[in-house]
Amino acid sequence: MSTTASLLDKLVNGYEVVIGFETHTQLTTQSKLFSRASTSFGAEPNTNASAVDFALPGALPVMNKGAVQRAIEFGLAVNGHIAGSSVFARKNYFYPDLPKGYQISQFDIPVVQGGAVEFFLDGEKKTVRLVRAHLEEDAGKSLHEDKELGAALGQGGMTGIDLNRAGTPLLEIVTEPDMRGSQEAVAYAKELHKIVTWIGICDGNMQEGSFRCDANVSVRKPGAALGTRREIKNLNSFKFMQQAMDYEIRWQIEQLEDGHAIQQATVLFDPDTGETRSMRSKEDAADYRYFPDPDLPPLVIGRDWVEKTRSEMSELPRVMAARFVADYSLSDYDAGQLMQSKATAAYFEAVAVGSGQAKLASNWVMGELTRRLNAAEQTIEQSCVSTHQLSGLIKRIADSTLSNNAARQVFDALWHGDGTDVDAIIEAKGLRQVSDSSELEKIIDDVLAANAKNVEQVRAGNAKAMNALVGQAMKATQGKANPAQVNEILKKKLS
Repeated sequence: MSTTASLLDKLVNGYEVVIGFETHTQLTTQSKLFSRASTSFGAEPNTNASAVDFALPGALPVMNKGAVQRAIEFGLAVNGHIAGSSVFARKNYFYPDLPKGYQISQFDIPVVQGGAVEFFLDGEKKTVRLVRAHLEEDAGKSLHEDKELGAALGQGGMTGIDLNRAGTPLLEIVTEPDMRGSQEAVAYAKELHKIVTWIGICDGNMQEGSFRCDANVSVRKPGAALGTRREIKNLNSFKFMQQAMDYEIRWQIEQLEDGHAIQQATVLFDPDTGETRSMRSKEDAADYRYFPDPDLPPLVIGRDWVEKTRSEMSELPRVMAARFVADYSLSDYDAGQLMQSKATAAYFEAVAVGSGQAKLASNWVMGELTRRLNAAEQTIEQSCVSTHQLSGLIKRIADSTLSNNAARQVFDALWHGDGTDVDAIIEAKGLRQVSDSSELEKIIDDVLAANAKNVEQVRAGNAKAMNALVGQAMKATQGKANPAQVNEILKKKLS
């Protein structure tokens, strides 16, 4: 498939991208949705499966209250409506690893209805509306053994069925088709991932399949009806998520440009080739023959349960962000950036309180600290610099003891363990900023005397000449002078 410049221009200018998401979030219960079998990851095949999971005759499902509790918490986190009564249905389809021949899910009346996810993209606030979030059980897993190994053993290729995952509780979160590009869709997925891990209903481990996204992608001419969508299944990496959507968008546009119609389908992304490939034609609800599960009564959730859950939940990201704006005079954008994780927000608040300099604390946490953590592939909980140390460093910036450059040197020493006390590092490395006015005036007098030409140029209105004089003064103090003071004294002497 070609990806010429002209095609990419049409992608931006001639077509509108429309994306909706379905995300399967594995809930953090210790047992499955309708059985007492363990949900632990990595067990030997078929050891975490009960009679209910194997669908043995006479085995009946029993609702896991912990899964319902987590669904309520999610609904509250996104300002959704918690249904007082919701219904479980049988979704009928055949998979080798679906022993019952149907999946227990919710269709007509989901447990969570509506809600929204808000996030920032390039400084602009975005809102993605949610259609629903419903509880359902996961299917098992087919294990395809190496055909060459099977042939060597005279057995040919083999497929085994592992039902450890069958019955694992999922909350499927479905959006409206509100996203208009892969970058926006990935930003939504990251925000959703943050929410479910923040409130503790999902561990967020994408490699283990705890957070899996399906992207419904279509393109259209601006103002036209929605195009035919193709669903990219099981995206479990933010990097692959964007690659898959970008490829699919280009592919659909090229098909339309060549006069072909888009056929609704389910596709898979191959990270090795960077391409999507069709898996099957896309089913609609009618194909699944949904009907209420006769073995499960309606799920009734009283308002007292919802309000009790609300009162016991920790501060939500959107609530905390609003508080940071009110209490610390941060911008909406800065406050939103600090909501990357609960640990990041807590780290910032400790530094802001300890230093009394919220804006500087925000800049250092989201700037130098985050840069170091990303380079080291560490979380903020593993930071080599404590909140107490960063608070001390910021205090010395605020009282003009340290220049920004010297502060980075102190931070570097703290990061590498070349000292633990900020003041001791400053003295040991001779980084204290020169702020004594009389001392600076003597240095600046010498600079002016040695740079008569620049002095003349400044007085003639040449701003660059002033910068040259500031540079000479900073050089004379080995970078230890307070730049603001240097500028002030120079302006006074040259006026």
